Amino acid sequence: MSKKKFWDKQDTYFVIANIAAAVIMAGIVLTCLIIWLRGYTQHGVEITVADVKGLTREQAELVLHDQGLKTQIVDSTYSNKVPFGTIVDQDPKGASHAKQGRMVYLTINASGRPKVAMPNMQDMSYRQAETTLRGLGLKVDSVYEYEPSAYRDLVLDVKADGVSIQPGDLIEQGTKVRLVVGFGRGTSKVIVPNVVGLTLQDARSLLLSRRLTVGAINYDEPQQDSIPSLVYSQAPEAGEQLTEGETVALYLSVDIEKSATAGTDNEDESWF
Repeated sequence: MSKKKFWDKQDTYFVIANIAAAVIMAGIVLTCLIIWLRGYTQHGVEITVADVKGLTREQAELVLHDQGLKTQIVDSTYSNKVPFGTIVDQDPKGASHAKQGRMVYLTINASGRPKVAMPNMQDMSYRQAETTLRGLGLKVDSVYEYEPSAYRDLVLDVKADGVSIQPGDLIEQGTKVRLVVGFGRGTSKVIVPNVVGLTLQDARSLLLSRRLTVGAINYDEPQQDSIPSLVYSQAPEAGEQLTEGETVALYLSVDIEKSATAGTDNEDESWF
């Protein structure tokens, strides 16, 4: 009786057939996977991204969403060369190619001019004031208003559209302002008006109308933006005489009763 070989040809054919079947199956699976991935990722399928610069945010989003693209505002800037609220840049750029579902990042022009705080210009030379204001993005009128003052060529006030702008007030960049500049003291005597009970702006306007200027400004407590401060005392007092261009120091408070009481006292004194 002959012994069976440990490995015969039949076993070899079986192994080779299984290996071949596994290779074929792997090739089929890999091919199917590649085809599925191409379809899933839209391999080779791209669209031309629309150029939305110059459009409003709503218009840009509508155009890009119709193309199957997503949008996101990532930045805002300010330019006076294009309309407010319009797209100034995009990534990817217009006319470039991208797959559907791609995010398009948009930069929009601010819907309004940025605002800056007005610095204290008083007693600053008009040349220095011009440089400071232009550095803030404001336009300075080439025409000045002149008022008598203790010193020549120093700024007494800053106005926009004829209205005084107080230090700390917010004003849009690009606004045209005019400087009120002193030309030195006059020679005539003027009666100091009573400015007690007035706001700083009204007091300044009244003093300037009498050819006097505001000197030191003193607050009895920290200012509160929501509550206006009123003058409760002045030096020199109302009724005294000064030379044109001299200054009047003002003392202000948010306590209305304080200024009202001071105003009554001044009236009583003037009565006697």
